[in-house]
Formats: sequence, C-alpha cells, structure tokens
Amino acid sequence: MYILGDIGNSETKVYLINSKSKIIKNISLTTKKISKEILNQKFRYLVKDFKSIKKILFCSVVPKSFDLIKKFLSKNLKIKCYEVKELKLGSLINIKANFKQVGSDRLTNAISLLNNKDNFIILDFGTATTFDIVTQKSYRGGIIAPGIKISLNTLSDKATLIPQINLKQIKKVIGKDTISAVRSGFFWGYAGLIDNIINLIKKETGKSFKLVITGGFSDLFKNSIKTKLKQNKDITINGLIKISKLIK
Repeated sequence: MYILGDIGNSETKVYLINSKSKIIKNISLTTKKISKEILNQKFRYLVKDFKSIKKILFCSVVPKSFDLIKKFLSKNLKIKCYEVKELKLGSLINIKANFKQVGSDRLTNAISLLNNKDNFIILDFGTATTFDIVTQKSYRGGIIAPGIKISLNTLSDKATLIPQINLKQIKKVIGKDTISAVRSGFFWGYAGLIDNIINLIKKETGKSFKLVITGGFSDLFKNSIKTKLKQNKDITINGLIKISKLIK
C-alpha cells in the first residue's frame, strides 16, 4: 500500500493506493485547518494498518502543512515521507524552467500526461488559474493568472455594494443588476482570458496542443472555451502514481 497526497493552498487530498495503482480510499482536508488532532482522525480512517504502507509521496505548495503531515506520519511509520521535488524527476521529464520556482503540483500534472508525441496545455482552475506547457517529454514553463475564487472574494470584500456571489454559466453578456453584471464580468472575462492565452501560446511556440483542464472551476468553463479540450480531474493523482515508481 502507498500513501500519496496533494497539498494545495486551499485543499489537501490524500489517497491510499494499492500495489496495482488503484485508489482504495481517499480523504480531503482544508489545508489551513490541518492540525495533529485532525490528522490523527483522518489518517485513522484512511489507514487501518500502518505497517502495510511501503511508500509515501506528496506534492506540496504549502511547506508548513507538508511538515506537519510528515512529522505525524514519522511517528507511525519508519519509512521516508517524500516530497515530489526531492526525487530525481529528470528521468521522467526534461524541465526547461526554473526548477526551484515551479510548483510540485504543476510538475506532477505535466508528468501525468507525458508521452513521446503530444504537446499539452494544462489549464488548472485552482487557487491560481495556471497554464502549463508540455511539449513531448519537456516541461516548458507556464502562466499564472489570478484565481477565480480569490478574485471574486476580493472584489466582494473591497467593494461595499457587491455581495458574495456564486458563479454560474450564463449566456448573456450585459447584466441587468449587480449580481448578473459581476457574473458576466467573471464568466466572460475569464473565458476571454483563457482563449487569448491559449492562442498566444500557440503563436509563440508555433506548435499545436491538446488542451486538458482540471480543478474546481473546470466544470463551469468546459463548454465556453473555444479550443477542443478534455477534462481530467484525476491528473494529479495519476502523476503521483507515476512518480512514486521512482521510490525504491
């Protein structure tokens, strides 16, 4: 059995994986609320027999939370708890960007899709809205745009007359009240941002790409993006499964 996890700014997901790379169980935690008590409760549900665990691997963009989980697991297990960037990823992917500054989650997603023939743009609707460019077996870099939820919450916090708003798919552009106007601005604004950035990537590289989208708001935008796409909500765990094979 393996423990594989994705520690994001907003949410942490942890999976119990068997030797055939199948998900047995998974848990979800709010990253900011991770504590010894919560970890004890959640991991007791996830793992019945800690002695059965042979590998532990996380991709993390929140070092403090990873350290908490690592310390908790070290008390129950004698095997090392790895973070993705501690491993020799060069055997899986050629990284043509600043390795220290690229998020582990983004490299994990890239490795998930790697093959010898296709180019990919990975669009992840997370805390930030990120675009990652993969050409055959190389990670080329990417784009980080403001996250939708953070931007929406910031607007509501800073503008007294704008309430908290849930985004939804809309057809009309012109709003007739504050809520519909904000929804239009965010929905069509981000749809335009996405299409424009994809076109600029194609122009700059002179290459064609397959677009893969993931993350919380991918459902909202999957029908409004002009480029043909595939939605893959398991991209990160699939990447972690691939990378875990580096642990001997």
